[in-house]
Amino acid sequence: MTTRAPQFPGAPVVRREARDKVTGTARYAADRAPAGCLYAWTVPATVAAGRVTAVRAVDALAVPGVHSVLTHDNAPGLQEPDDPILAVLQDDRVPHHGWPIALVIAESLEAARTGAGELHVEYERDPYDVTLTDDHPGLYTPEEANGGHPAVRVRGDVERALAGASVQVDATYRTVALHNHPMEPHAATAVWADGHLTVHDSSQGSTRVRESLARAFGLDPDRITVVSEHVGGGFGSKGTTRPQAVLAAMAARHTGRPVKLVFPRPQLAEVVGHRAPTIQRVRLGADLDGVLTAVSHEIVTQTSTVKEFVEQAAVPARVMYASPHSRTAHRVTALDVPSPSWMRAPGEASGMYALESAMDELASALGLDPVELRLRNEPETEPDSGRPFSSRGLAACLRDGAARFGWHDRDPRPAARQEGRWLMGTGVASATYPVLVSRSTASAHAARDGALRIAVNATDIGTGARTVLAQIAAEALGVDPEAVRVDIGSTDLPAAPLAGGSSGTASWGWAVHKAATALAARLAEHRPLPADGITTTADTEEETGEESPYARHAFGAHFAETAVDAVTGEVRVRRLLGVYAAGRILNARTARSQFTGGMVMGIGMALTEDCGIDPDFGDFTARDLASYHVPVCADTADIQAHWIEEDDRHLNPMGSKGIGEIGIVGTAAAIGNAVRHATGARLRELPLTPDTLLPYLL
Repeated sequence: MTTRAPQFPGAPVVRREARDKVTGTARYAADRAPAGCLYAWTVPATVAAGRVTAVRAVDALAVPGVHSVLTHDNAPGLQEPDDPILAVLQDDRVPHHGWPIALVIAESLEAARTGAGELHVEYERDPYDVTLTDDHPGLYTPEEANGGHPAVRVRGDVERALAGASVQVDATYRTVALHNHPMEPHAATAVWADGHLTVHDSSQGSTRVRESLARAFGLDPDRITVVSEHVGGGFGSKGTTRPQAVLAAMAARHTGRPVKLVFPRPQLAEVVGHRAPTIQRVRLGADLDGVLTAVSHEIVTQTSTVKEFVEQAAVPARVMYASPHSRTAHRVTALDVPSPSWMRAPGEASGMYALESAMDELASALGLDPVELRLRNEPETEPDSGRPFSSRGLAACLRDGAARFGWHDRDPRPAARQEGRWLMGTGVASATYPVLVSRSTASAHAARDGALRIAVNATDIGTGARTVLAQIAAEALGVDPEAVRVDIGSTDLPAAPLAGGSSGTASWGWAVHKAATALAARLAEHRPLPADGITTTADTEEETGEESPYARHAFGAHFAETAVDAVTGEVRVRRLLGVYAAGRILNARTARSQFTGGMVMGIGMALTEDCGIDPDFGDFTARDLASYHVPVCADTADIQAHWIEEDDRHLNPMGSKGIGEIGIVGTAAAIGNAVRHATGARLRELPLTPDTLLPYLL
């Protein structure tokens, strides 16, 4: 057995699959090419609401290589799925533009695509509504928002407290629909053999995909294997089962041959979820010292007619700052739009933009430094629940970030600093994200030849999960991480939850730590090892099923310096600094990558990403990466991520908090606050594009 090499907590171990990815040997869902494989191309609805009255497939079937065409008239029937978006090709209803209405299956991708273009579809059109307004007649208060949060929480008498406050802020902020757009499109390759279904799927959790497929096809889960070995990003869009897995399995059952399906990027916006637009009214009341007396955060958002999904944007205001009076509420309306879903930090990313912008407005009204305002409103316990925090490092992040950024050297006056045609400004915003954990299982095996193997059905969506899990196991076993093999990404492995909610490492790592610790104890008792080695298993059902008496959150602070072109309205982020309190950092290299990746997405949210729905056609206007502008290297000149040392004993055996999402939380607000400082103009709708800024500059 390899002896332990010198290590330290947070060692920047290089991710073990890096070479495979850059050399092209890592195999993704669409890289599978079983013998006799067919290719499928989806045909999306071109109307916003109605039903399909006829599908004429004669011309499509005449295309050389086209094998068959599936529609609601001839597609295999499904049982009621666990998610209504998976009930594809089951009836003639069109709930929104882009809903899959047919599937062309061919010997080649080119033939499938050509055949789809030759399909003739007739519709009966219904009136539709795709426009969200703050006074929409269909608005209602749901029971819950995403994550099981109560839609409404009230503490004290907000209206009375606001009326009596010495200083008030009452502002409405708007965010647009945002799209995940991972590098790897959603893809699946499905094979039926002897009654067993195997699907290679681009997913953030193959266990969940297997459960969905078992329900939809009426199969025992043991008759399904789902593999998600390498996944090229997801940002939430692959967190739940998506139609590509169902459609590929359906086509493979119909044809009796393997089928591969890759959604083309122009179709992704309408079939795999998106961040819902929001209209957020924030009202703050404070005394002349800047101490909050009242916080009101009211959200209006949209869902689809297919299912209810409510972006939990008001939830962060329940935990951020102390105030004796608080009201946070969500209202939603069902429109004829694609179903919104998870996107990196759902709720927190949208909600903290509004809350942290309002805090900046309050600081301006008080003539108080924005960092100091936040420090004066630090709660002793979680405001919403009254529970003590397991740890709360926000104040430390703010102070450390201010020192690193040179915050206190700035001129606080707006529009006071200029470099040629560039108006310069700085802004700050806080960040938070809850600590989430789910039940997981794992196994650890020591072979007689000294090989060590960890098995857990985790999914690596680009975060470095293989590497960090090896480090967790290695620390428990007292060996070098290189000595530990980690197998992940298949339902044939011990069941594990999906990669989402920044909970992956905590959930899988807890089970891996438990199994590896048990293995270390067994190894100490057995020398030599039996011929078949020793295997230990772990299940964290008991540990994760207990409700913590503590409020557990990660925190952070973002500082931004922006330059605004006084002639064109262009905004450039000169510097972006994030400081985080996220428990024990398990791998400095992969953690910094996650933090900075989140901040880059925050730049996009603030400045470039915009995708409205055309009211005349009901479709998203930005359907590819040429029109939906994500930040590129030129937009990210100087980004730094740091963290404070945080020893939290109330989390998990590793002492870690999730880090995948907190980097985007508050970043857009910090940039927006910096733009206001640079120009003196307060804009309350994202993104801050030149056309929105120019009227204030001219």
